[in-house]
Amino acid sequence: MALYRGPIVDAHHHLWDLSGGAYPWLGVERRPEMVFGATAPLVRDYLLDDYLADTAGQDVVKSVHVEAGYDPARGWEETRWLQSVADRHGYPQGIVAGAPLRDPDLRAILARHRAHPNLRGVRAIASWHDDPRFRFVDRADLMDDPAWRRGLAILRDHGLSLDLMVNGGQLGDVGRLAAAYPDLTIIVNHAGSPVDRDAAGLTKWRAGLAQIAAEPNVAIKLSDLAAYDHDWTVESYRPIVQSILDAFGPARCMFGSDFPVAGLHGSFARHFDAFREIVSELPPATQRGLFHDNATRLYRL
Repeated sequence: MALYRGPIVDAHHHLWDLSGGAYPWLGVERRPEMVFGATAPLVRDYLLDDYLADTAGQDVVKSVHVEAGYDPARGWEETRWLQSVADRHGYPQGIVAGAPLRDPDLRAILARHRAHPNLRGVRAIASWHDDPRFRFVDRADLMDDPAWRRGLAILRDHGLSLDLMVNGGQLGDVGRLAAAYPDLTIIVNHAGSPVDRDAAGLTKWRAGLAQIAAEPNVAIKLSDLAAYDHDWTVESYRPIVQSILDAFGPARCMFGSDFPVAGLHGSFARHFDAFREIVSELPPATQRGLFHDNATRLYRL
């Protein structure tokens, strides 16, 4: 067993500056509790210095920032701000923006985002669940909406990838989507969100993993596993990680932190030490792929 001690690309994290009131979910629309836990501890600025303090000693050499719920009417402002941070400090090397896929002016909106060289893709949140506590959208069929799908074609034409957040029960729909857009790279967030933790829910999640893994244009991030397992241990993480590796093979998987959200349930070091332990039996080059090389390739860093 050899624990990985090489460089890390954090494939999923957030920053936010609340001074401008641009994050409704942390302000006027804040819910006291969301699937990942209480929101009150997150209502504070989380800037690059905070992130670098959380990752100190972990050899995070590059990072990918994923949109953080910025006001969708002006999401390009978040990209502009992040690019200014990157220009001054280097991080984040990759930016996954928020853009309304159904907007008829999507091409013009993307042009504003694409003015910034670190842009790599767009994230869409389509997480539906019968239980409203686990729901992030107001309709179950968003991924079949014709206007939403037209937006995917525009992303593809611009050479951008799609980060996609769904719940475990929706992975079959993601498989159909990936088959319909084979030239679009789709990166599933947060391990496909196995929110239903009973045996039936996990069985459905694993079946969904097999469906999306069958599509070669789909990759997956092992990020914030604690969102659905607040009292997690290495052993509770292990079957989730192993199921994903078994379905995808390691070349289409990468680790991400989802900080500061995952910080509600453990330090950056604790999360990544768990990942290190779980994959420690894999060959060194495979481990480096999971922690560094795969994200570098998939996000074109």
